[in-house]
Amino acid sequence: MTKKLLMQAITKVFSGIVLVGILIFAPAGTFSFSGGWILMGVLFIPMLIAGTIMMFKNPELLKRRLKAKEKLKKQSVIVLLSGIMFSIGFIIAGLGVRFSWYLLPEGVMIGASALFLLSY
Repeated sequence: MTKKLLMQAITKVFSGIVLVGILIFAPAGTFSFSGGWILMGVLFIPMLIAGTIMMFKNPELLKRRLKAKEKLKKQSVIVLLSGIMFSIGFIIAGLGVRFSWYLLPEGVMIGASALFLLSY
């Protein structure tokens, strides 16, 4: 494990947390959005665990994952469109809270999150 690799990993995770947080909570207009916090946890806790394991067990794999760039043009387009789709989903979730478009029971959110984590 090198300090440079550790700093790259921390920077990438922190940047992701900030970006997703902005995409979720800015449209919601509040940080009092339990579904947003659950989503952040479901997205980033497994990522942190996997990254920590890779850091100690296989730093070369972590290095490759952090520098991953798609070589095929078609694949790059798919990755870009996926990023746009996820961004729109985060924004719509925040707007849904702000304008009360829907109310999902907290038990449903927690159950779905638990299932997601188990499948991870």
